[in-house]
Amino acid sequence: MLEVEQIPLLMRERVDHPATVKELLQLLRVPREARATFKRQLKQLVAAGELVEIRGQRYGLPDLMNLIVGRVSTNPRGFAFVDLEDPEPDAPKSIFIAGGNLNQAMHGDRVVVRVEREGARPEGRIVRVLERASQIIVGRYDVDASGVGYVVPFDRRLIMDVQVALADARSAAPGEMVTVEITRFPTSARPAAGRVMEVLGPIDAPGVDTAVIIRKYNIPDEHGDEAIAEAKRLGTLVREKDLAGRTDFRAVTTVTIDGEHARDFDDAITIEKMPSGNFWLGVHIADVSHYVREGSALDREAYDRSTSVYFPERAVHMFPSELSTGLCSLNPHVDRLVQSCLMEVDRRSGNVLRYEMHDGVINSDSRMTYTEVNAILTDHDPATIARYKPLVPMFETMHELFAILNGRRRRRGSIDFDLKESQIVLDDEGQVEAIVASERNVAHRLIEEFMLLANETVARHLETKAVPTLYRIHEEPDPMKVEEFEEFIGSLGYTLGSGPDSIEPRHFQRLVEKMHGKPEEKPIAFLMLRTMQRARYDERNLGHFGLAAEFYTHFTSPIRRYPDLVVHRSLREGRMGMTGDRKAELIEDLPGVAKHTSERERRAADAERELVQWKKVRFMADKVGDEFEGYVTGVSAFGLFIELIEHFVEGMVHVSTMADDYYRFVEKAHLLRGERNGRVYRLGDKVRVQVIRVDMERRQIDLGLAEILDAVRASERNRGSRRSSVKIKKEGRRSKQRPGQRERAFQKATRGRK
Repeated sequence: MLEVEQIPLLMRERVDHPATVKELLQLLRVPREARATFKRQLKQLVAAGELVEIRGQRYGLPDLMNLIVGRVSTNPRGFAFVDLEDPEPDAPKSIFIAGGNLNQAMHGDRVVVRVEREGARPEGRIVRVLERASQIIVGRYDVDASGVGYVVPFDRRLIMDVQVALADARSAAPGEMVTVEITRFPTSARPAAGRVMEVLGPIDAPGVDTAVIIRKYNIPDEHGDEAIAEAKRLGTLVREKDLAGRTDFRAVTTVTIDGEHARDFDDAITIEKMPSGNFWLGVHIADVSHYVREGSALDREAYDRSTSVYFPERAVHMFPSELSTGLCSLNPHVDRLVQSCLMEVDRRSGNVLRYEMHDGVINSDSRMTYTEVNAILTDHDPATIARYKPLVPMFETMHELFAILNGRRRRRGSIDFDLKESQIVLDDEGQVEAIVASERNVAHRLIEEFMLLANETVARHLETKAVPTLYRIHEEPDPMKVEEFEEFIGSLGYTLGSGPDSIEPRHFQRLVEKMHGKPEEKPIAFLMLRTMQRARYDERNLGHFGLAAEFYTHFTSPIRRYPDLVVHRSLREGRMGMTGDRKAELIEDLPGVAKHTSERERRAADAERELVQWKKVRFMADKVGDEFEGYVTGVSAFGLFIELIEHFVEGMVHVSTMADDYYRFVEKAHLLRGERNGRVYRLGDKVRVQVIRVDMERRQIDLGLAEILDAVRASERNRGSRRSSVKIKKEGRRSKQRPGQRERAFQKATRGRK
């Protein structure tokens, strides 16, 4: 009997055309008794995109028919790109799809594309939807003038409304946010249809924005009954039998240092000065792997989520609270199981001279906050020092070691962005009260330094012992992007001091130091980040470019990140002695785990970013007409992106508002230049802007450059023109076209476009 993966290989060898089932049975010499299984295998391969079924019930290999499999990424304006699953090296990574060629595919769908125009920007037509991205979407319920109900998707990339019969509206009122299950996907003749599954409430109601984002990104919001029951069965206290074979650190002074509002504590520190003057640093991490067994309900849910997600109002945890804030949280004055990395750190160089790995148990002496530790070390606050008098020498030793470790990292060229980030302050109803700078004090930095050192030491240990695991990797930047970045910073009087093919982290770090405190620091830092690759998980140790680290992994947050749990299991199995079969199993499984957890991490980051942006836009709704200073953080052909200095909010100056001249985009120089007046707006420039419009539907702030607006208005007054008024675009408003009208309008508008 043929294995399913053999079929495409044999078809490539023996079949020279798209063939019917009967032809395939003959050409592949399938035995009579295996024919029913073979037909099922064909359907599997079609569903997976390995084969494509065409007219006449013929099956063929996609690449031989100029067909490609990928995911649809739709633009709200009606066109799309299909991101290819397995692009060839140095080949285009996506195919452009005009609106008329979408063939009712929706954003996120897995599809088969026929390439109809080759070249640097290939274009194609979607011929088949293999897999729908989701059957449940979130949006605004409404009823048109004829009484027909429909849901307008919140995600503007889903350009087709969903028709809802009144009987399926679940008492939703017009204007309320709902989730809707699609019961009929769109065709060329009929719109999508569905039924309301959940009514979330008015979009302005407290907590609804968070609920909308959670559902948009399909983030599981509640833990399953089986996982919760498992967590409860584990209890709340460490049992005597759990202590067997563990190193006892309970007599050693131990502290946790976290934010004021943190509820889960997964790392604790011990430290002492050795007679040699070196430091004996212990990083103790909650031993989640002792309780969460591979394949259990807790493990399956944690793998599916892969990370906790942190929103301004609340967190969506990877584990139920019984574990995340209970048994696995290193709360003070209770026994807790840990995996410990103890390191002797040289007092001069900051290098790790030796290390030990333990299954341990601790009893934390104090739950400290960053503010308290900073008050002791930086502010020298008498009251705080008196309150924690027995622990003060310990914090002073930490501070001493921090300076040594930080100097070590800087010498090797680790890139250390120290940019102010925004922090949202919410009122009791979840609305933004203020947006302030989030400060990283010395306490944040010393804990970060200790965690980095532990992550490096664990990664080196696992690599040296040849134990399969997950690494946190950050690959070298693309030389072409480095060359473009160098060309741009050269126009500002900076240089990396290296060719694109020999770039090292220290070259970027030196630039960071030169820019520190200057107006162009933040935009150039953002551009620098875009020049680099994105950090991700991988089963191979490829090093971490940004940290200038040869070995790096994630070991320190198993409560919040699934890859850390994988690393903990690798450490324990490595200590106990891993069998050859187990190694082979991990080598086979880890690539999939790395891909999945990296994707889930990106999903969480995108969801967090979108909700914060939405809240920031709401915060600016009553500031239309006000003027602010800001920096140009991005330049494109259609305008400038500006971050306001006062509120850390980003808005956009559309080129259409720059009506005093025709402005041309100079891509490599990241600037817009006026053709007649020669005026230049460049990345990093400080500008004064006015808030023109707050568009809640697009969650975007439209700005205008004050000097241009003033000039244009003066010109209009001189000509006797009447100044047009500026209005806020109300949240939740969208054209009340009947279902199917909006998608037909998109198809009409984009028909024939390339």
